[in-house]
Amino acid sequence: MIPLYLITGFLGAGKTTFLKKFIKLFADKKLALIINEFGKEGIDGAFFKDTGTALSEISNGSIFCSCKLDQFEQVLKKFVEKEPDLIIIEASGLSNPQNVHKILAQPDFKAVDFKGSICLLDALNFHKVFYSALACKQQLSVADMVIINKTDLVTPENLNQTRRIIEKFRPGVPVFTTSFGRIEEEWLYHLKPGQGKDKPLRQVADITLQKFLLDVAPIKNMEILREFISIIAQDTYRIKGFVSKDGSDWFVDCVGSEIKILLYDGNTDRTNKLVVLTGSGLPALKSIKNAINKLNLSENIIIK
Repeated sequence: MIPLYLITGFLGAGKTTFLKKFIKLFADKKLALIINEFGKEGIDGAFFKDTGTALSEISNGSIFCSCKLDQFEQVLKKFVEKEPDLIIIEASGLSNPQNVHKILAQPDFKAVDFKGSICLLDALNFHKVFYSALACKQQLSVADMVIINKTDLVTPENLNQTRRIIEKFRPGVPVFTTSFGRIEEEWLYHLKPGQGKDKPLRQVADITLQKFLLDVAPIKNMEILREFISIIAQDTYRIKGFVSKDGSDWFVDCVGSEIKILLYDGNTDRTNKLVVLTGSGLPALKSIKNAINKLNLSENIIIK
């Protein structure tokens, strides 16, 4: 049997950082990794290309939705046929994984031993997304373990409030707290698949979700880029991508008011593209256009 772990978590929960640490628990194993991103361009896969892990990326939709389900099943089937020691799936932050048990119950995946779903939560922004984003509750509903990440950014009172919400919504599910995506190997002993199995498997399209792709010319002034992002950030769920400046690549990551622009020394062929994820109730497109006009960036940033 091939063990399989599913990693979920709403946008900005820290799944990619967590996944980097998670795969280190299996350093002596032959891993297969499926990374799913809702945006038109995949970003996260670039962080794993040099790890020696078999990698497949599925972008522009959720692997659990009909639009990408066939592709996901084909990729998973190919990985199963190659008989890796372990399969890890990082689902899109906007995914609804409520049909994961139904998918894995198919004959093509009889060699898969589903170990469970690990759901990451962003301690700082959990209250906002829990009440405003359907996908957050959908991911929690099938979680076999919950890890509250970024606890260093909140007060003990806020953390306890988050715990109470989780315990009310999913009583009995194991809950752990961490920062910077750290995980302890012994936590996996508490992972029991199927705790959310009896939740509805019906897929409901979340029509409130929107996505934009921005083509960005090579950056001359990083502060202008930071100002552009800060203007539109409040009207988005997530902004991320790679930009270039003076021959170097930089990784851009924004969740709420938290903006990170970090030098990237890996390999990526997706430079100068930013993925913006937002909701229909947020005026993101208007904010993007206003920011472009305000900062005179009409020749530098193009909305796709």
